[in-house]
Amino acid sequence: MNRINTIANELLASRNEQGFWDGELSSSALGVAVSVIAFHFYDAEKLQDEIKNGIHWLIINQNRDGGFGDSPESLSNISTSLLSYSALHVTRNRFPGSDQTILSLAAYLQTAGIDVKSKDIARHVLDFYQKDYTFSVPILTTCALCGIPENNPFRPIPQLPFELALMPRNFYRLLNLNVVSYAIPALVAVGMAIFRHKQSGWLMKAIRKQSVPKAMALLEKIMPQSGGFLEAIPLTAFVSLSLIQSGYRDHEVVTKGVDFLKRTQRTDGSWPIDIDLSNWVTTLVVKSFRNEIDEYLDDESKAKITDHLLAIQNKSVHPFNGSPAGGWGWTHYSGSVPDCDDTPGAILALLNLNPKPSEQVIQSVIAGCDWLLKLQNNDGGFPTFSRGWGKLPFDQSCADLTGHAVVAIATTIEKLGKEVASTKYKKYKSSIQKAIRYLKEEQKADGTWLPLWFGNQFHPKQHNPVYGTARVTAYLTDTLNCEWVPASLKVLLKEMTGKAQTYLISAQNSDDSWGGDTGLSGTIEETALAVSALANKPEAKPKCELGLQWLEQQEIPLKTAPIGLYFASLWYGEKLYPQVMYLEALMRLKENVIREN
Repeated sequence: MNRINTIANELLASRNEQGFWDGELSSSALGVAVSVIAFHFYDAEKLQDEIKNGIHWLIINQNRDGGFGDSPESLSNISTSLLSYSALHVTRNRFPGSDQTILSLAAYLQTAGIDVKSKDIARHVLDFYQKDYTFSVPILTTCALCGIPENNPFRPIPQLPFELALMPRNFYRLLNLNVVSYAIPALVAVGMAIFRHKQSGWLMKAIRKQSVPKAMALLEKIMPQSGGFLEAIPLTAFVSLSLIQSGYRDHEVVTKGVDFLKRTQRTDGSWPIDIDLSNWVTTLVVKSFRNEIDEYLDDESKAKITDHLLAIQNKSVHPFNGSPAGGWGWTHYSGSVPDCDDTPGAILALLNLNPKPSEQVIQSVIAGCDWLLKLQNNDGGFPTFSRGWGKLPFDQSCADLTGHAVVAIATTIEKLGKEVASTKYKKYKSSIQKAIRYLKEEQKADGTWLPLWFGNQFHPKQHNPVYGTARVTAYLTDTLNCEWVPASLKVLLKEMTGKAQTYLISAQNSDDSWGGDTGLSGTIEETALAVSALANKPEAKPKCELGLQWLEQQEIPLKTAPIGLYFASLWYGEKLYPQVMYLEALMRLKENVIREN
């Protein structure tokens, strides 16, 4: 168990000056490409150094097959490759050194069945994303603005109905927007760009023309102080580019968006997908210390993190999506929006940091639980951002977030006891019961659960049943350890986790690692999560020990895998994921040893 101290001390050393963790997201070729294009159309002369550095990063990070993946560790894909081609193509006169990169990239796209001079580009992209226009239409619009393909590039691009964004927010989930709830800025800005460049019937043209000023006012209203929509580089770049090419170059939304992109460019010329996941990684680290948190964080350190989490809790109706007070987003920056993975994470972190919570912590935790209850869907599951949206996958209830919400509410009841009023206790208990029924329905015949915001790029469908199953199993195992949980519910939880653990045992590779599913190459993240989920199962002890041996053989610094999914199927890696997931596995195994003795 010496590695516990090694990894824990590495994590402690990576805190920022304020005492919490920022993490480090992988650089994003897609983020680089769209930002460079936005800079080019905004002011190619003034921003030539930023553009040059971005182009240089693309050139040196091209994959061997000629394409580009979402991160340097990602497999090449059509979406990122098309956008990278657009960036290199539109800036080629200024940077002739990119000629060979362009040729290799065009050859990759050709092998993927895409001729950059053909109108069939739109069909390929739309076929891949199907009814979800969240990502496909911004990609095609960006290509079209760069003159790809050359002849009438806007004709096959679907018109995003930006005028519908002016309806009252409560109606959004009833409308056929074809974009996810968190992509309203793209719906508006990209929709306006298409409208400006594409012919339409006289009636819709009149309606949309009158909608433009109100749409711009909406963007102003929901734009955060930082200038970055959702603190996301691709989304902000798509919006800025679309507005620049719609005649709004000097509008405040554009100038603030471009300033945000300038600030977030890294010294190597790249951009991450988001400024950071500071709240997410901070709560992951705090939770990974488990019951031994006092061994690694002194009172002053715990107080700093506690104060930080209390300060960044959303305390009013959020202007971006109308989310009520009480939730937490993924970062402390202003563009973050409350969601159903970071809110349970913050609740659990606050309870772990404060075994004898102050009144302020108690009220914060209860407000977080109340926020979760308002989010819960009729099917018993929990979505990410908005209740009732269910037309597109990234708006639907999902297993891993539901499991996280269950353990957060269950732990709140366990640790706060009588501080939870009797009326709230009944609501919390009812919410947990509905959520567990949902999880039972969602569990596949082989015992697996699928996550929403995580995947495996080598899986045929890019799913990650190991991640989803391990996460939900660990959450339900912690719920089982709550004394208040009635015996009948514990029977059901043991049945569900038992099936899940049977799958995880069967999914271990011959080299003792775990990948995203049976037969997929192992990663530190997936192996650590599987060990965490199996740590309490006596029959799985030999499997866990073998998995631990595999982990011990991995070189330090630990290698990060692109298992995260962002925006709409955009891969990323996070530097802290291997460390924090490894530490959690070690702590859970140690707990089990102590329990057995």
